[in-house]
Amino acid sequence: MKITVLGAPSSAGAYCVGVERAPAALRDAGLVEQLAATGAEVVDVGDLTTRLWFPDRQSPFAQNLGGETDALEELSAAAAGLLAAGQRLLVLGGSCTAAVGMCAAMALGGERPRIVYVDRHLDLNTPRSTAEGSLSWMGMAHALAVEGAAPELVGLIDRTPMLHPSDLVYLGVDVTRETTRWERDQVAELGLAIVDQRTLCDDPGDAARTARSTLAPGPFVVHLDVDVLDFLDAPIAENVNGRNSGPTIAILEQALVTLLHDPDCRGMSIGQLDPARAAADRTAIPRLVSALVSALTFT
Repeated sequence: MKITVLGAPSSAGAYCVGVERAPAALRDAGLVEQLAATGAEVVDVGDLTTRLWFPDRQSPFAQNLGGETDALEELSAAAAGLLAAGQRLLVLGGSCTAAVGMCAAMALGGERPRIVYVDRHLDLNTPRSTAEGSLSWMGMAHALAVEGAAPELVGLIDRTPMLHPSDLVYLGVDVTRETTRWERDQVAELGLAIVDQRTLCDDPGDAARTARSTLAPGPFVVHLDVDVLDFLDAPIAENVNGRNSGPTIAILEQALVTLLHDPDCRGMSIGQLDPARAAADRTAIPRLVSALVSALTFT
C-alpha cells in the first residue's frame, strides 16, 4: 500500500486562525513515521500554500471567498493525480472545505465524485441562509450547487453540480441539535442520506458499512471533520460545542478502519483540527494519529 500525505494548511474558510497549523501538528505527533513503521510506502509531498483567515468586512457573509477559492483550486489540482487505485491519499487540512477539493480532484481525475462525510454538521448552509459567514459551514452546499451558494466555488471545476446528491452520505451528524432549518429542508428536498450520531456511536463498524453501502459501487473518498468527536474525549476541534456527545477517538477508529479498508476508497481529508485546543489534553492528537494509522494501513 502506498500512502501519500499532502498538507492543505488553510484557515481562509474557517471561523478563525488555528486550523492551518493542523498539518504540522499531525506530522509532529509522528504521523508519517508511524505510517512508515507499518511497512507501507509513505510519500510526504509537503504542504500547499498557507492561507490565513481574517475578518473579511467587505464580504461578511462569505468571508475570504477569493482565498478559499484559490486554496481549493490548488488542492484539487494537486490531489487529482494522487487519487489512484491501490493507493491512499491523506489530505491534512485546514478547513473542512478540503472535502470540496477532494470531490473536485476526483472529477478532474476522471472519476465520479462520491464521498462519505464524517461530521457532526451537515455544512449545507449558504451565504444567504446564515449570517455566520464561514465557508467551512457551507462546503457541501457548494459541492451540490444549492441555491444561494457562491458561484466562485460552485464553478470550481467544469462540472455543475460537482457532487450529485446520491453520491453523498453523512456519518455522525447530530441532526437534532447541530443542524439548521435550512439544512434540514435541503436534506428533504435533495433526498440526502444520513447515518446519524447515535447510530455511529452504538455500532461504528456497522454504521460505516451502512454509509458505504448507501453509495453506488466505485471509487469514493472520506472526509473527517474532527468536531464529530466528543470534545471531552478529544478537545482538538475548532468548534467546542460537541461536549458529552459524539464518538470517542476509539469509536471513530472502528468506523474509519471499515471505510478506509474498502478497496474502492481512494483516500481521506481531515478538517477543523485546532492544535491550540489540544494543549488541554496532550494525548488527544497522538491518539488520533494512532487511529489514522490503523485505518490507513492493513496490518
